[in-house]
Amino acid sequence: MKFFVDTADIDDIKDLASTGLLDGVTTNPSLIKKSGKEFIPLIKEICKLVDGPVSAEVAATDYATMRKEAEVLRKIADHVAVKVPLTPDGLKVCKELSDDGTMVNVTLCFSPSQAILAAKAGAAFVSPFVGRLDDISQDGLSLISDIVRIYENYDYFKTEVLVASVRNPLHIVESAKMGAHVATCPPDVIRSLYKHPLTDKGLAAFVEDWKKTGQSIL
Repeated sequence: MKFFVDTADIDDIKDLASTGLLDGVTTNPSLIKKSGKEFIPLIKEICKLVDGPVSAEVAATDYATMRKEAEVLRKIADHVAVKVPLTPDGLKVCKELSDDGTMVNVTLCFSPSQAILAAKAGAAFVSPFVGRLDDISQDGLSLISDIVRIYENYDYFKTEVLVASVRNPLHIVESAKMGAHVATCPPDVIRSLYKHPLTDKGLAAFVEDWKKTGQSIL
């Protein structure tokens, strides 16, 4: 499974990229607002920090304006994935961009039928929102399972399932067990994957025992 970080915070991106475990970045208008920075310069900066896909979302909702915005975004760098909403106009833009060799991330997916449309439009990624479904008492992980199963039935579907709205490590692990290709997570969720109380306890015991030997490796 590939890990994308879902943030527009440069410090977090730099820190996670330094681990060598980060495969890409996703942003959205809400994250851009939170960063307080200018959109285009920020995306350019992020693209210099990571080699993998960097999702940059259009702001418009109508076809004509989305298409113009997409032209601006895809010229920033070859690894920009233009992010469009899962609407008729968004899918039209997706089809045209995909046919022209541009990566597209179709976002705000909440049903298997929507995911089928994204794949038929040639999306590089479809982003089903697990956490937001959980918020309304629906099973977000079952959506991931359904989409993965559907995509596996058709060799000509090349769209990767990008699990979004991830709230906890369980979302990541269960999605990986189902065969989802990517998880995009807030920085704190990625960092929480390291943690286990038995790891901490075991390490503390090893450190204490090593001190008692009176030895030094260096």
